[in-house]
Amino acid sequence: MKKLLYSFLLLSSATLFAQKNSATKFAISNDIVGTVDMFAPYKDAIQSMNVYKTPANLPANLKKYSSIAENGLTEIKMKKGQDNMDRLPLSDLNIQYGLPTETPVLIDGYEFSDTKTLVFGNILTNMELVDRGGKKVVSITTKK
Repeated sequence: MKKLLYSFLLLSSATLFAQKNSATKFAISNDIVGTVDMFAPYKDAIQSMNVYKTPANLPANLKKYSSIAENGLTEIKMKKGQDNMDRLPLSDLNIQYGLPTETPVLIDGYEFSDTKTLVFGNILTNMELVDRGGKKVVSITTKK
């Protein structure tokens, strides 16, 4: 009975870590991933915002982000000279945690398998190494 309970708890925790946070609204600026909330302090530096409600509505240049657009996707254009926020590829996070560079990274439960994807440094407030199906992956949580 203890083994059954332990197995259930282990499976539940793995499932919990893999769940997508439906409250996350991703934003793309200059082909760099962030969240809409992350841009709130920079509202004076934003030139324009285009909100796409579904993956089907994405323009060709944003189609590669359709996997993170199920709750909509916002394209943000910054004013000239205002796009100097820190950015880095997800592969750098894998290196930091001692993982192979091609290991997928999770952001609020959404899997980013292309670790060449650039993210804004502001999104990296809460990171941890988690076990996902027997493999260690970096998991970033944007909301507490």
